[in-house]
Amino acid sequence: MILVGKLSAEVLVVAPHDKHHGVWVGRPHHISNVSPSKMPKVVLHAGKWGTVGSVVEWHYVVDGKVYVTKGVVEAINEENKTITYRAIEGDILQEYKSFKVIIQSIPKGEATWIHWTLEYEKLNKNIPHPIKLLEFVIHLSEELDDHLVQA
Repeated sequence: MILVGKLSAEVLVVAPHDKHHGVWVGRPHHISNVSPSKMPKVVLHAGKWGTVGSVVEWHYVVDGKVYVTKGVVEAINEENKTITYRAIEGDILQEYKSFKVIIQSIPKGEATWIHWTLEYEKLNKNIPHPIKLLEFVIHLSEELDDHLVQA
């Protein structure tokens, strides 16, 4: 049984790609202001916002349940507008041996594709693929976009 997986999704949004990338890289704590019901708290634990090696604690709500996960910024690529977070402790590691989230903001004319990739290794075959989490980040992207367009 293969326990390693990768899920990807893209959502088309209106705000410019650099605005979306700027939030995920340098101001992820602002997301809790934009969508407190989905992400009530984002805390920097080590390092500086927008730098590789920084540790960020994410408090998020999926299906009414609050989860907390710490992730390290593993990579930032300004040319490709990509950031990679890797889980290092917390709720997500109760089901997954490893978990990475890669967010890329891709210009598409006057719009932007937000491309999400979840890379993971399940602890066992009974653990579900993180489809609900993928749906969660798609909706979060849409809420962030609504905010960025109004700002």
